[in-house]
Amino acid sequence: MDNERILRALEDFQGVQTQMDSGLFLLAILTTLVASFIASGFYRFFYESRATGSQVHRAFPLLGISITTLFIGIQISIPLSLGLLGALSIIRFRTPIKEPEEIGFIMLVIAAAISSATMNFRFIVVLYAVAFAALVLIRGARTWRFLRRDGVLVLTLPDDNAEEGMQQIAAYLKGNIKRSRLESTSSRDGVTSLQMSFSGLKTDVADLQSGLRNSAPVKSINVFLDRPGGIR
Repeated sequence: MDNERILRALEDFQGVQTQMDSGLFLLAILTTLVASFIASGFYRFFYESRATGSQVHRAFPLLGISITTLFIGIQISIPLSLGLLGALSIIRFRTPIKEPEEIGFIMLVIAAAISSATMNFRFIVVLYAVAFAALVLIRGARTWRFLRRDGVLVLTLPDDNAEEGMQQIAAYLKGNIKRSRLESTSSRDGVTSLQMSFSGLKTDVADLQSGLRNSAPVKSINVFLDRPGGIR
């Protein structure tokens, strides 16, 4: 019984070796290369303008063809498949991934490479179509939130009066702005800095600054408008 299983496994292995000729290997490599360049284009179009990461998209072409070759080698070589774990343990990523989007794009390239290695080219088409649609939806949602924002308000307060001053600022903004949200806060050298986004300004900027100075012990006020002259 065991001998029959061994013979069947060897026959399947020889069948894979026969089917995987140089033409199919070249097709898989070229498909992965094209898919990697498309993924790099996705990254540059949707994220490069605001990226602070490691520019990981430059490695996509080599990453894709390497993974494809690795998985094809595993399919036609039993010793390689058994030693895969030990071989991959040599690789270490020394550059930290600074943005979560980079992980998603790396996985996109890996999925395309594995699909090419297993000759499932239709999976790549479906995968990239869905990925593009998802990126468009994500960017559209972000743009919609940006268009609803009129600007950013940056204020500084003494640390001693920060808590009370924040309450006074919130009360004043509630009556003069339709929507406001605290984006970030920091404290340094006895000064607390607040950054707030706002929309629906009910007064002009000069009155807003004057009112904030009169309502709270602010040290400085900076107003940055997303659409100068277009406040609604």
